[in-house]
Amino acid sequence: NLDWDLRTDLPGASSTDRSFRIDYVNNCFLKDGARFRYISGSIHYFRVPPAYWKDRLLKMYMSGLNAVQIYVPWNYHEPQPGVYNFSGDRDLEKFLNLVAELDLLVILRPGPYICAEWEMGGLPSWLLTKPDIALRTTDSDYLQAVDRWLGVLLPKIKPHLYHNGGNIISVQVENEYGSYYACDYNYMRHLLGVFRASLGEEVVLFTTDGTSASELKCGTLQGLYATVDFGPEENVTEAFMLQRLYEPKGPLVNSEYYTGWLDYWGEAHSTKSAKKVANSLQKILEMGANVNMYMFQGGTNFGYWSGADYKDGYKPITTSYDYDAPLSEAGDPTDKLYIIRSVISKFQELPAGPMPPPTPKFAYGYVSVPQVSESWNGIAVDTSCGFCSAFQAHGFMLYRTLLPQEIVESALLSASGNGVHDLAYVLLNGEYQGTLERDRVNGINISGQLGDTLDLVVESMGRINFGANDSDFKGLIHNITLGTSILSDWIIYPLDIDTAVAHAWPPTAQSSSGHRGPAFYTGTFTTPGISEDSYLKLPGWTKGQVWINGFNLGRFWPVRGPQQTLYVPGSFLSGSAINTLVVLELQEAPDNPKVLFVSRPLLNVTYNYTHKDRK
Repeated sequence: NLDWDLRTDLPGASSTDRSFRIDYVNNCFLKDGARFRYISGSIHYFRVPPAYWKDRLLKMYMSGLNAVQIYVPWNYHEPQPGVYNFSGDRDLEKFLNLVAELDLLVILRPGPYICAEWEMGGLPSWLLTKPDIALRTTDSDYLQAVDRWLGVLLPKIKPHLYHNGGNIISVQVENEYGSYYACDYNYMRHLLGVFRASLGEEVVLFTTDGTSASELKCGTLQGLYATVDFGPEENVTEAFMLQRLYEPKGPLVNSEYYTGWLDYWGEAHSTKSAKKVANSLQKILEMGANVNMYMFQGGTNFGYWSGADYKDGYKPITTSYDYDAPLSEAGDPTDKLYIIRSVISKFQELPAGPMPPPTPKFAYGYVSVPQVSESWNGIAVDTSCGFCSAFQAHGFMLYRTLLPQEIVESALLSASGNGVHDLAYVLLNGEYQGTLERDRVNGINISGQLGDTLDLVVESMGRINFGANDSDFKGLIHNITLGTSILSDWIIYPLDIDTAVAHAWPPTAQSSSGHRGPAFYTGTFTTPGISEDSYLKLPGWTKGQVWINGFNLGRFWPVRGPQQTLYVPGSFLSGSAINTLVVLELQEAPDNPKVLFVSRPLLNVTYNYTHKDRK
């Protein structure tokens, strides 16, 4: 039964009862005893600078939303086992309080797995230090870590539940579990028990899965309200009919209605027609269903936080998480937002007043970055452990050995079994030789002398965040061979670049031009007394990472595309002091190393792979 009763009041409803629950008789939610339908949008506090949290939330409120949906990434808050961070840009409770100040409700999705196109789907990579761990199952090592984490997180959430005076109306348990191979009902039962024990019996707990029989079969569990997710391409009535197979009564809910889609390096920028998104949204609302738009604002995968998919090969996700969402990566209203707002206005009254304007943008122009340093001194930590399981969560590792024999004619240096995760920049006595790339370039030819130093700078491009392949170990995971010989006696150096850059590294070095191979370029610039948003373009550069004033903006890869600019929030800049820019170029820098600050993003340019790109 997909019919909707438009009455707002029900017999026996009490406005003094602060509660949020499911009415299985009238197929709706009840908020304070009255019929309630939420129109929500997803926003990720971990993809938006804290200085802009209020701006984004206010725009969501003025769009007519009455709720926001929020993921909590475990790995963002527990970077090391037992070490927790809920301060600064990780201040979840501050964000929840700000949402409440703007009179918005919250649908919380605390995982422990969240997907979200985020590094390892939000699971901390240190779980993989136990190489045989079975993630998202009743594996004892995994559950022990989960229980400890939830024992910290859920008590922070409890005071924010709606019936406790907060604004969280429902909480998701796990995430799209039906898409995972394990189908471990005991795991889901365990999580249900933990959530109930910590949050109580009154809170609405739910699951979210796609609209296929297999996904709903393995993702749902008695005691958890089953919801679905689908985009404008699907038939709305048929999609909700699948929800009804598992929830014959209760409210219709689309927990992820896709307003856009993610981007992969090397593929075109994804878009969804605003008209199609609006038309399907109207159908959802006409059926009386509850809906959360994913995403309403996407934001940015700063640093190393972007995840990856595995679809006929490894597919890393771009730094930009613009998502073609109603609010752009910079939080600006788009045409799609105004069309969606118009649809919402047909079903509920919009807040009075204008939509907040876009944040100001400024083209600061060219900035030279002439200083170059090729040294890893000061950032390489000697593990002295040979080819061992030296662990680093993100970024780069340096693998070093000596050539075991003279190679007069070039021999093939290769990673057996696709053993580079994910790129390895090869240097011989400091000279760049080429790049090995997972699922693309498995070998290059080199020649050298006995005892020459062979370095492989190995870059993680993000752990797989969806499906069965999220046990995604990084670094060199199989033997490296040179000709017919297996190379051994490796020394592994974790490279803590972010800490070094935050402490004014690299040191001043000589100017250079046209350099090939990994090197750091530094420069400074001032702004004309302002600190407005901008976009960083890297004309002539190949691939690497950028820091501004010690903050890691993320990866750039203009030769692969589609993303050509990095979003630079104005809150990261100083209008009164000198700003410092550090560029790590991994393959080949332009002859005249400089970057360009522009006032508009460029997210949709792809190129055919060139020889230079593949070396």
